Amino acid sequence: QLQASGGGLVQTGASLRLSCAASGGTFSGYSVGWFRQAPGKEREFVVALFRSGGTTVYADSVKGRFTISRDSSGNTVYLQMNSLKPEDTAVYYCAASSRIIYSSLGVASSWSYWGQGTQVTVSS
Repeated sequence: QLQASGGGLVQTGASLRLSCAASGGTFSGYSVGWFRQAPGKEREFVVALFRSGGTTVYADSVKGRFTISRDSSGNTVYLQMNSLKPEDTAVYYCAASSRIIYSSLGVASSWSYWGQGTQVTVSS
């Protein structure tokens, strides 16, 4: 079970750090990703940390501003979001999968497990 937290209301240019905790387990052997969904829009890929080699993949819209990382225990994955913009406003979801292939990281339906989502609102 995944638990996402850390969302909030911030102003343009601010930072937030989201957390995704693996309840009762660890992310060892899993790829972990973040998606977001704004009202009236489809769920959008943000970033993923591939299980093999720690390769990261970022959506163009967040490159250079967002960073995904994993804590040393392997139980929590973080999404550090800097220089936030109003267009980053959405519900952010973390996802995990032990089977997902690299080419499918950006496809929401390819992920096995989802957290409940945490709201991020960036005011202008």
